[in-house]
Amino acid sequence: MLIVGIAGGTGSGKTTVVTKLMEALPGGELQVMPQDSYYRDNSHIPLEERQKINFDHPSSVEFDLLIRHLKQLRKGLPVEMPLYSYLTCVRSKETITVNPAKVVIVEGILVLADPGLREMLDIKVFVDADADDRLGRVIQRDIVERGRSVMKVLERYHDTVKPSHLQFIEPSKRYADIIIPGGGENQVGIEVLISIIEKHLRKKKINKNAGKPAG
Repeated sequence: MLIVGIAGGTGSGKTTVVTKLMEALPGGELQVMPQDSYYRDNSHIPLEERQKINFDHPSSVEFDLLIRHLKQLRKGLPVEMPLYSYLTCVRSKETITVNPAKVVIVEGILVLADPGLREMLDIKVFVDADADDRLGRVIQRDIVERGRSVMKVLERYHDTVKPSHLQFIEPSKRYADIIIPGGGENQVGIEVLISIIEKHLRKKKINKNAGKPAG
């Protein structure tokens, strides 16, 4: 199993990159595990307090559970991935069954910021984008998908998103094997990543076949 970590700032185009990878690779060979699914359950905190949580800080993510799930998948075992709601800031009682696959993509802003998770990754990718472009996408996404006002989005951006990006996310870029500037619009960068993944898959297939007795 090949584990690919795709990190980058909020609104950098990570989801677009993942979507293009899913379109390019054969069906059934790829599973996606969003870091967002592993945000800690905050049901014990009043809703008003939940909405003040800094989701761009590493402490907001249950990395231990994500790492444990990746280890189970590597052993060929399915896992029950949590479902997280940004509207309520709590985990759902339902889960999503994730089965082992040839390629598992772990996508999220802090994927390269946690040392334990980095050790699990075979390929580390950082999707880079201009800060103004990212802010524009964040405003659009948070209004449409998360029901926030423009003022609330801007307030959150300046209070938590931008400081956390500079403290945790941007520095994690130095751990990347591949940097894709321009986000999801960089078709050349995405094609390079696809070819590297395909090369790894061919290599694993050759090694697997080499171990089989001649018949």
